[in-house]
Amino acid sequence: MIEEILKSPLFGITLTFIAFEIGLYVQNRTKSFVANPLAIILIIIFLVHFKIPYQDYNEGGKYISFFLGPATVALAVPLYKNFATILKYKLAIFIGITVGSITGIITSLLIALLLGADKTIALSLSPKSVTTPIAVEISNMLHGYPSITSTAVVITGIIGALTGPEVLNFFGIRNKIAKGIAMGTAAHGLGTSRAVQEGEIEGAMSGLAIGVAGVITSFILPHIIKGIID
Repeated sequence: MIEEILKSPLFGITLTFIAFEIGLYVQNRTKSFVANPLAIILIIIFLVHFKIPYQDYNEGGKYISFFLGPATVALAVPLYKNFATILKYKLAIFIGITVGSITGIITSLLIALLLGADKTIALSLSPKSVTTPIAVEISNMLHGYPSITSTAVVITGIIGALTGPEVLNFFGIRNKIAKGIAMGTAAHGLGTSRAVQEGEIEGAMSGLAIGVAGVITSFILPHIIKGIID
Protein backbone atom coordinates (compact mmCIF):
# COMPACT_ATOMS: atom_id res chain seq x y z
CA MET A 1 0.00 0.00 0.00
CA ILE A 2 2.71 2.48 1.05
CA GLU A 3 4.84 1.44 -1.92
CA GLU A 4 1.97 2.20 -4.28
CA ILE A 5 1.47 5.63 -2.70
CA LEU A 6 5.18 6.48 -2.99
CA LYS A 7 5.20 5.53 -6.67
CA SER A 8 2.08 7.58 -7.34
CA PRO A 9 2.47 11.03 -8.98
CA LEU A 10 0.33 12.39 -6.14
CA PHE A 11 3.15 11.72 -3.65
CA GLY A 12 5.70 13.89 -5.43
CA ILE A 13 3.20 16.68 -6.03
CA THR A 14 1.96 16.66 -2.41
CA LEU A 15 5.47 16.58 -0.94
CA THR A 16 6.52 19.49 -3.14
CA PHE A 17 3.55 21.65 -2.15
CA ILE A 18 3.99 20.89 1.57
CA ALA A 19 7.70 21.73 1.41
CA PHE A 20 6.92 24.91 -0.51
CA GLU A 21 4.30 26.04 2.01
CA ILE A 22 6.71 25.42 4.90
CA GLY A 23 9.45 27.32 3.10
CA LEU A 24 7.07 30.18 2.29
CA TYR A 25 5.91 30.37 5.92
CA VAL A 26 9.47 30.48 7.23
CA GLN A 27 10.46 33.06 4.61
CA ASN A 28 7.51 35.31 5.51
CA ARG A 29 8.24 34.99 9.22
CA THR A 30 11.97 35.57 9.02
CA LYS A 31 12.14 37.83 5.92
CA SER A 32 15.48 36.14 5.32
CA PHE A 33 16.84 35.28 1.87
CA VAL A 34 18.35 32.15 3.46
CA ALA A 35 14.84 30.63 3.40
CA ASN A 36 14.59 30.85 -0.42
CA PRO A 37 15.93 27.33 -1.15
CA LEU A 38 14.31 25.82 1.96
CA ALA A 39 11.72 23.77 0.02
CA ILE A 40 14.47 22.07 -1.99
CA ILE A 41 16.44 21.28 1.16
CA LEU A 42 13.37 19.89 2.95
CA ILE A 43 12.53 17.58 0.04
CA ILE A 44 16.11 16.29 -0.11
CA ILE A 45 16.20 15.65 3.65
CA PHE A 46 12.83 13.86 3.53
CA LEU A 47 13.84 11.59 0.65
CA VAL A 48 17.22 10.75 2.17
CA HIS A 49 15.86 10.16 5.69
CA PHE A 50 13.11 7.79 4.56
CA LYS A 51 15.29 6.26 1.82
CA ILE A 52 12.80 7.09 -0.90
CA PRO A 53 14.26 6.82 -4.43
CA TYR A 54 14.32 10.07 -6.35
CA GLN A 55 12.64 8.27 -9.25
CA ASP A 56 9.56 7.67 -7.06
CA TYR A 57 9.39 11.33 -6.05
CA ASN A 58 9.91 12.47 -9.62
CA GLU A 59 6.80 10.59 -10.79
CA GLY A 60 4.94 13.62 -9.46
CA GLY A 61 7.79 16.11 -9.35
CA LYS A 62 8.17 16.04 -13.11
CA TYR A 63 4.71 17.56 -13.51
CA ILE A 64 5.76 20.52 -11.40
CA SER A 65 9.08 20.74 -13.26
CA PHE A 66 7.05 21.17 -16.45
CA PHE A 67 5.92 24.58 -15.21
CA LEU A 68 9.50 25.85 -15.05
CA GLY A 69 9.07 26.83 -18.68
CA PRO A 70 5.85 28.85 -18.25
CA ALA A 71 7.24 30.38 -15.04
CA THR A 72 10.30 31.57 -16.94
CA VAL A 73 8.06 33.06 -19.64
CA ALA A 74 6.09 34.89 -16.92
CA LEU A 75 9.25 36.88 -16.17
CA ALA A 76 8.40 38.85 -19.32
CA VAL A 77 6.01 41.01 -17.26
CA PRO A 78 8.72 42.97 -15.38
CA LEU A 79 10.72 43.06 -18.61
CA TYR A 80 7.84 44.85 -20.33
CA LYS A 81 7.65 47.37 -17.49
CA ASN A 82 11.37 48.13 -17.82
CA PHE A 83 11.62 47.87 -21.60
CA ALA A 84 12.84 51.46 -21.98
CA THR A 85 15.74 50.79 -19.62
CA ILE A 86 16.65 47.62 -21.51
CA LEU A 87 16.76 49.50 -24.82
CA LYS A 88 18.86 52.28 -23.31
CA TYR A 89 21.53 49.90 -22.02
CA LYS A 90 21.09 47.08 -24.54
CA LEU A 91 24.75 46.88 -25.58
CA ALA A 92 26.10 46.82 -22.02
CA ILE A 93 23.47 44.25 -21.05
CA PHE A 94 24.27 41.96 -23.99
CA ILE A 95 28.03 42.17 -23.42
CA GLY A 96 27.59 41.52 -19.69
CA ILE A 97 25.46 38.42 -20.25
CA THR A 98 27.79 37.12 -22.97
CA VAL A 99 30.95 37.54 -20.89
CA GLY A 100 29.23 36.05 -17.85
CA SER A 101 28.02 33.03 -19.81
CA ILE A 102 31.45 32.36 -21.33
CA THR A 103 33.16 32.75 -17.95
CA GLY A 104 30.73 30.33 -16.30
CA ILE A 105 31.26 27.69 -18.98
CA ILE A 106 35.06 27.93 -19.03
CA THR A 107 35.48 27.93 -15.25
CA SER A 108 33.17 24.94 -14.74
CA LEU A 109 34.96 22.93 -17.45
CA LEU A 110 38.47 23.78 -16.27
CA ILE A 111 37.77 23.22 -12.57
CA ALA A 112 36.10 19.86 -13.28
CA LEU A 113 39.01 18.69 -15.46
CA LEU A 114 41.67 19.97 -13.03
CA LEU A 115 39.98 18.06 -10.20
CA GLY A 116 40.17 14.85 -12.21
CA ALA A 117 36.62 14.58 -13.55
CA ASP A 118 36.23 12.67 -16.78
CA LYS A 119 35.07 14.31 -19.99
CA THR A 120 31.41 13.32 -19.65
CA ILE A 121 31.08 14.73 -16.14
CA ALA A 122 32.85 17.95 -17.17
CA LEU A 123 30.42 18.32 -20.07
CA SER A 124 27.49 17.66 -17.72
CA LEU A 125 28.62 20.49 -15.45
CA SER A 126 29.25 23.02 -18.21
CA PRO A 127 25.65 24.37 -18.54
CA LYS A 128 25.18 24.71 -14.75
CA SER A 129 24.41 28.43 -14.89
CA VAL A 130 21.39 28.29 -17.21
CA THR A 131 17.84 27.40 -16.20
CA THR A 132 17.06 23.69 -15.76
CA PRO A 133 15.01 22.95 -18.93
CA ILE A 134 17.70 24.48 -21.15
CA ALA A 135 20.57 22.95 -19.16
CA VAL A 136 19.11 19.44 -19.40
CA GLU A 137 18.60 19.74 -23.16
CA ILE A 138 22.18 20.97 -23.58
CA SER A 139 23.42 18.07 -21.45
CA ASN A 140 21.52 15.58 -23.62
CA MET A 141 22.94 17.21 -26.74
CA LEU A 142 26.48 16.81 -25.34
CA HIS A 143 25.77 13.19 -24.30
CA GLY A 144 26.26 14.15 -20.67
CA TYR A 145 24.41 13.05 -17.54
CA PRO A 146 21.17 15.08 -17.17
CA SER A 147 20.87 14.08 -13.50
CA ILE A 148 24.31 15.55 -12.73
CA THR A 149 23.43 18.64 -14.76
CA SER A 150 20.18 19.15 -12.83
CA THR A 151 22.00 18.78 -9.51
CA ALA A 152 24.69 21.24 -10.57
CA VAL A 153 22.03 23.73 -11.69
CA VAL A 154 20.22 23.54 -8.35
CA ILE A 155 23.42 23.89 -6.30
CA THR A 156 24.56 26.81 -8.45
CA GLY A 157 21.20 28.53 -7.98
CA ILE A 158 21.19 28.02 -4.21
CA ILE A 159 24.73 29.37 -3.80
CA GLY A 160 23.96 32.31 -6.08
CA ALA A 161 20.74 33.16 -4.23
CA LEU A 162 22.41 32.92 -0.83
CA THR A 163 25.60 34.83 -1.59
CA GLY A 164 25.13 36.76 -4.85
CA PRO A 165 24.13 40.25 -3.61
CA GLU A 166 26.62 40.06 -0.73
CA VAL A 167 29.47 39.20 -3.11
CA LEU A 168 28.46 42.01 -5.46
CA ASN A 169 28.28 44.49 -2.57
CA PHE A 170 31.67 43.31 -1.31
CA PHE A 171 33.21 44.22 -4.66
CA GLY A 172 31.46 47.59 -4.67
CA ILE A 173 28.94 46.80 -7.41
CA ARG A 174 25.89 48.94 -6.62
CA ASN A 175 24.35 49.43 -10.07
CA LYS A 176 20.92 47.78 -10.12
CA ILE A 177 21.15 46.72 -13.75
CA ALA A 178 24.58 45.15 -13.27
CA LYS A 179 23.44 43.31 -10.14
CA GLY A 180 20.37 41.89 -11.89
CA ILE A 181 22.34 40.78 -14.94
CA ALA A 182 24.96 39.12 -12.75
CA MET A 183 22.37 37.23 -10.68
CA GLY A 184 20.39 35.97 -13.68
CA THR A 185 23.43 35.00 -15.72
CA ALA A 186 25.18 33.15 -12.90
CA ALA A 187 22.29 31.75 -10.86
CA HIS A 188 19.23 31.51 -13.20
CA GLY A 189 15.80 31.12 -11.52
CA LEU A 190 16.85 30.91 -7.88
CA GLY A 191 19.15 33.87 -8.36
CA THR A 192 16.27 35.75 -9.95
CA SER A 193 14.00 35.03 -6.97
CA ARG A 194 16.62 36.74 -4.80
CA ALA A 195 17.06 39.57 -7.31
CA VAL A 196 13.30 40.25 -7.20
CA GLN A 197 13.63 40.77 -3.45
CA GLU A 198 16.40 43.27 -4.07
CA GLY A 199 14.23 45.42 -6.34
CA GLU A 200 12.07 45.59 -9.48
CA ILE A 201 14.92 46.58 -11.81
CA GLU A 202 17.21 43.86 -10.45
CA GLY A 203 14.42 41.30 -10.90
CA ALA A 204 13.63 42.40 -14.45
CA MET A 205 17.27 42.35 -15.54
CA SER A 206 17.82 38.98 -13.91
CA GLY A 207 14.79 37.57 -15.73
CA LEU A 208 16.13 38.92 -19.02
CA ALA A 209 19.53 37.37 -18.32
CA ILE A 210 18.01 33.90 -17.81
CA GLY A 211 16.62 33.77 -21.34
CA VAL A 212 19.51 35.47 -23.11
CA ALA A 213 22.14 33.42 -21.24
CA GLY A 214 20.32 30.22 -22.21
CA VAL A 215 20.39 31.13 -25.91
CA ILE A 216 24.01 32.30 -25.81
CA THR A 217 25.15 29.19 -23.93
CA SER A 218 23.41 26.91 -26.43
CA PHE A 219 25.29 28.53 -29.30
CA ILE A 220 28.77 29.06 -27.84
CA LEU A 221 29.15 25.99 -25.61
CA PRO A 222 29.99 23.54 -28.45
CA HIS A 223 32.71 25.91 -29.72
CA ILE A 224 34.23 26.33 -26.25
CA ILE A 225 34.23 22.56 -25.77
CA LYS A 226 36.15 22.10 -29.03
CA GLY A 227 38.80 24.51 -27.78
CA ILE A 228 39.16 23.05 -24.28
CA ILE A 229 38.32 19.33 -24.48
CA ASP A 230 38.43 18.12 -28.09
